[in-house]
Amino acid sequence: MAEVAAANQEATDAWSGPLFERFVRFRPFVADGLGAHGEVALAAHPPRPGDRVLDIGCGFGDTTLRLAGLVGDGEVIGVDVSEPFLELARKEAVAAGVGNVDYRVGDAQIADLGGPFDYVFSRMGVMFFANPVAALRNIRAAMAPGARLCMVVWRRKLDNGWVWEAEQVVDGYLDHPEESDEPTCGPGPFSMADADTVSEQLQIAGFEAIELRRSDLPMRMGTLDQAVDMTMAIGPAGEVLRLWGDRAEEIRPRIATEIRAALKQFETDDGVLASASTWAISALAPSA
Repeated sequence: MAEVAAANQEATDAWSGPLFERFVRFRPFVADGLGAHGEVALAAHPPRPGDRVLDIGCGFGDTTLRLAGLVGDGEVIGVDVSEPFLELARKEAVAAGVGNVDYRVGDAQIADLGGPFDYVFSRMGVMFFANPVAALRNIRAAMAPGARLCMVVWRRKLDNGWVWEAEQVVDGYLDHPEESDEPTCGPGPFSMADADTVSEQLQIAGFEAIELRRSDLPMRMGTLDQAVDMTMAIGPAGEVLRLWGDRAEEIRPRIATEIRAALKQFETDDGVLASASTWAISALAPSA
């Protein structure tokens, strides 16, 4: 078991337990939807062949495998706090016959990440640190002079209508519980949604040449019933419902009905197709 910062322990428990199970369930929609945003970032700022790369919050490891293909005879190390995610990632790397990857369990806020790395990537893996500046500073310390950080994070909820609509419905019934037997996911997926905030965090952590590029792409969520199911399981609405647990069972049917009505605006002949809005962020470690 890797050392975890005390303030990140609850989020680690969440990602190693209930959130892992839920993301496995909705992986086809989440991986495809987020994968497109990762591709936008990689197209703008790709690693070079032969680079030694670090993939922060690698989850299922699909980004790690993608990076491994881009660097050729280089090396990619995927880091995540969740051992269940990494166990699955390792199996899939072996099955795919990819030999230039390695997976390590660790809290990137405090772990010795090794290095130096020529390139660091993260797709939706840096928003859950209790102390993002400390985490970004630790990541920078593992980078070679002039190395590039490329990361994808969510923009604001208002620009992700499927998230916003579901959250508004749940907020009409439930507050964020003060006590719960379930672990929370830390600051949450939208903690880096504000451009000024994340730019300042990167500056304080010692990065230079910070750039943010907005990306708006359609996200397929399956049928309307599947979309309702997903928003009630993951994301801000799903988090509140999960933390309430059985105490919210009586009103779940009403919440589901209202979320279904709210998401119907995104329904097309091909299922639910809602816009997903992210930042593709690039920054450089100092050259000297």
